[in-house]
Amino acid sequence: MGNVTRLDYCQYLLSTPINYTLTHFADHSERFSHDMINRLLAGDRITPHLVGENVSPYIIPSEQGYVIFDDTVLDKRYSRNIALVRRQYSGNAHGVIKGIGVVTCVYVNPTIDQFWIIDYRIYDPDCDGKTKLVHVQEMLSMLVYHKLKFESVLMDSWYATKDLMLHIEKLGKRYYCPLKENRLVDDSNLFVRCARQRIN
Repeated sequence: MGNVTRLDYCQYLLSTPINYTLTHFADHSERFSHDMINRLLAGDRITPHLVGENVSPYIIPSEQGYVIFDDTVLDKRYSRNIALVRRQYSGNAHGVIKGIGVVTCVYVNPTIDQFWIIDYRIYDPDCDGKTKLVHVQEMLSMLVYHKLKFESVLMDSWYATKDLMLHIEKLGKRYYCPLKENRLVDDSNLFVRCARQRIN
């Protein structure tokens, strides 16, 4: 019986459709016990920097590439004392649940129809004081700093805020996102810009 590795655990996550618990992994593996898997995860930290470092050699960039920002809540509604768990809205559960919030960044090359997870942030405002919007701004700035080619930013309506959209414009990128019905939009300058373009 060998030691469990990151590859073993990642293969399990890719193959299991619903249940991602360690007990489920152990129940369906003759080689690994629950304790072995728990020891691996307790002593292993897959940081955002490590994710980017490992995936960067495989990314095929494109001038027409785009990045997608989204967030998810890892459901921990039955947990008692797990770090990072807080009450927050989950789109999957359509309500407020106890869970761990994760903001993800995916790079897409539309020319070859491939994508890569390139960054993530754990939503833990009690520890770092950062909102999900701040996490997205920081990840965007890092992409520009590392000179990753992309043209547009795609995001959910949750991120459709003035500050974030202005930040994306300052970076010289386009953005696409749905707007909630209760949002007010001042498009007067848009008409002025379009009129000037037609005249010129």
